[in-house]
Amino acid sequence: MAQDRYSRQHLFTPIGEKGQNKIKSKHVLILGAGALGTSSAEQLVRSGIGKLTIVDRDYVEWSNLQRQQLFEEEDARSRTPKAVAAKEKLQLYNSEVTIEAYIMDVQREEMEFLIPTVDIVLDATDNFDTRMLLNDCCQKYATPWIYGGCVGSHGMSFTIVPGETPCLHCLLESVPLGGATCDTAGIISPAVHMVTAHQVAEALKLLVGDYDALFHKLITFDLWNHQYSGVKVGRAKNKDCPSCGENPSYPFLSLEHQTKTAVLCGRDTVQIRPGQKVERNFEELKAAIPAGNVEENPFLLSFQTNDYRMVFFKDGRVLIHGTKDVTEARRLYHKVVG
Repeated sequence: MAQDRYSRQHLFTPIGEKGQNKIKSKHVLILGAGALGTSSAEQLVRSGIGKLTIVDRDYVEWSNLQRQQLFEEEDARSRTPKAVAAKEKLQLYNSEVTIEAYIMDVQREEMEFLIPTVDIVLDATDNFDTRMLLNDCCQKYATPWIYGGCVGSHGMSFTIVPGETPCLHCLLESVPLGGATCDTAGIISPAVHMVTAHQVAEALKLLVGDYDALFHKLITFDLWNHQYSGVKVGRAKNKDCPSCGENPSYPFLSLEHQTKTAVLCGRDTVQIRPGQKVERNFEELKAAIPAGNVEENPFLLSFQTNDYRMVFFKDGRVLIHGTKDVTEARRLYHKVVG
């Protein structure tokens, strides 16, 4: 019967009926409707949250079906936007939850629109440009968020509470969080579900207000090689951090730190330039991208896919030939560089 829907959560003492009522009153934002996003979204919708907003810029492809649990073959055939397909499935699981779906490439303006209206954010993005924007915006509006990432059989998660924990900017100063992507190194679905189990459990603690139960460590694991650890990172909190310190400037919300894109006049090409100056290491890049279809000289490295050609320069710039769509170009860029 309908009144029994959340009975097992009522019986779980840390939640109970009082906690369930809190969950029902909360609004959660999930950035990304891929592997992490669909897994987290299903768990949260089934748990009875009041409102879910899910945002993604991409559409369903055949390679997604191996691990992105809300999607079906017809979604891939019709190239249905992920946010739309996710909402359709999620509403079938729990019609009581209000679900908003946005098909958008999230930049500063979108962050400023989304973050102030929600109680917590779950990270299900595929790149650090967006995560750093998310980090600064959540610090600005004092919104807790839960970092998550996985590739191969590896995964990690960390709960960021503004004013209490180190932020992502702090962590990047002392913990290596970047690296390969699932498009270059592959991924197995158990790693996805391990990450989202931690993310959703932490989210439920935040939603019911049980802050003492938060893990307060950076969780890392490798399921294939049976490795699991919780790394203490409290000392990484930096009082001079420009994102969460005593005098924050939120640098990644400024235009100068954002990835620059431009459609080149008269050419079917988009140029992408990182927000911060980098010197591209071609050896590291070759190790990250799929083998084959790579050409190189002392000045640039070219990588050919079925439909596009990506040309990487030493100064960090990338030319993506074969499209004038900035959103598509950004998607391809992040698939390769992470």
